[in-house]
This record gives sequence, C-alpha cells and structure tokens, in this order.
Amino acid sequence: MPPSEKAEMLFARLKRILGLGRLRLRGPSGAKDEFLLAATAQNLWRLARLRPAMRPTEAVAA
Repeated sequence: MPPSEKAEMLFARLKRILGLGRLRLRGPSGAKDEFLLAATAQNLWRLARLRPAMRPTEAVAA
C-alpha cells in the first residue's frame, strides 16, 4: 500500500470514528489543539493494538 493511501485511511478514521469531520473549537489554535488530541487518541489506539495482550496471570503480577 503506498504511503499516500495509508495516510488517507488514517484521516478517514479520524473523520468517521473520532468525529473529526468538523472541528468544534474556534480559531487556528483551537483547531490545532483539537486535531492533536484526536491524532494522539488514534496513535494510542494503534499502539495498544501492537502490544500483545497480557494473559490474566501476567496482569495480576504486574
């Protein structure tokens, strides 16, 4: 998959699932803050998917 298609998929996810189709905060700094929060949430979601799931015994020991 070319990088441009991958980027388009990430933006589509931001718009569809995270509700970023329309920015709610006003002004350039508000829009920037809202976009950064949504991108951070998306990156955390992707990071959680990369980490292997812990077994119940590992979760208790940790």
